[in-house]
Amino acid sequence: MHHKGLFTVAFIREGSFRENKHLRPLCLKARHEPATFRLCGCLYNRMASKVRIAHYGTLMLLLLTWYERMHCLGITVDPPEDLVISDPGHFGHLQIKWSPPATLMNDTDCSKLYHLEYFDTYRNSWDAIRTPGTEYSAQFDLMKDVRVRVYTVLRGSCTNGTVVQSRDFAELVQKPSSTGVTGTAVQGFDCVYHNRQYLKCYWEANPKMAAKAQRNLYFWHKGLEKADECPKYLISDGTRSGCDFTGKAVPEFSDINFCVNGSSPEGPLITTFISLQIQNHVKPEITEKVNLQTGPDKRLEMQWEGPSGNIPGHCLQWEVEHKQEGPDGKMATRLMATGEQTSLTLPSGRDDGRNCFRVRSKLDKYCAHKGLWSEWSRPTCHPDRHLKKQRTTSTRPGELHVFFGAPPGRP
Repeated sequence: MHHKGLFTVAFIREGSFRENKHLRPLCLKARHEPATFRLCGCLYNRMASKVRIAHYGTLMLLLLTWYERMHCLGITVDPPEDLVISDPGHFGHLQIKWSPPATLMNDTDCSKLYHLEYFDTYRNSWDAIRTPGTEYSAQFDLMKDVRVRVYTVLRGSCTNGTVVQSRDFAELVQKPSSTGVTGTAVQGFDCVYHNRQYLKCYWEANPKMAAKAQRNLYFWHKGLEKADECPKYLISDGTRSGCDFTGKAVPEFSDINFCVNGSSPEGPLITTFISLQIQNHVKPEITEKVNLQTGPDKRLEMQWEGPSGNIPGHCLQWEVEHKQEGPDGKMATRLMATGEQTSLTLPSGRDDGRNCFRVRSKLDKYCAHKGLWSEWSRPTCHPDRHLKKQRTTSTRPGELHVFFGAPPGRP
């Protein structure tokens, strides 16, 4: 029997419902009704909106396209099971483990992958990876919630080569520890990698911390089997205020995890966790040699040398502070960036005006994500009538060489 009328098909929008193993798909069943021919493509007992299509050929094309897109093979996959997060004592480098869903334990027709998502609180965004394994390690900030979720992903003969991902996921949220006397967490924790040669870390005591409180610092990185304690504490006003890692090998471009805890007569102190990479905390040494001279056209020509040590010259960016005396005797200040250049030429100014310069440096963005500015060099001025504690030599009229410290050849 041939019925004329409207053709209708029910579409289920992807992600509009949660997959349920108790729901049974009604795949490609046809039912004849007066004035209506109804095709059902994987209709579940939770239906979405109906779409009316005027032509049979268009209907079939859309139906088959949607059928393929939705992987409508009557196959669903369950999420992983037994999701756990464990802390091996590495102060934020956590182990995430899970098990395959029980329904896939004996399945050999499909390759199994797992889609892992975890919230990176350092960047305030979700990170995702796909792995065939059932464990993964990642860095977390233990001062904030640890959030993890895992999906199962199938592909192979059991899915006709189509990628099928579980709509449900295993999820775990781990809250930070709340133990410790209120108001006793350290403040202002930071580390300085001095001239890329030795590392020191510092913190400030909380004003609410008891006078007899004792702080301890522990650290861990991937080169250590287990956490280690500070090799040498820095003492300020009789209490520990930092740690000196001089002589201790600490790797660059690797997360260094710190834990600062302690005890007091009132009880345990709040534990603070910090993770950083030391190449982002390099502070170059102060610039010792600055050469200032006037050229033939009375322009000021300035040159300086970078600090000696382990920092390549191309990794340093420079900033010059110029103070210029005006007609009223007041000094106007401006800052000038010279990039990698260690020289600067300025047009001539007032003959009787005084010009003073200082320079400083830090690592540029191509060698580290961030860096710390060095201290300013001592002021170098022209004319030199106000210079103190400096020795000068002149090789020709108008030229002034300025050296700090002892003159060449003398200790």
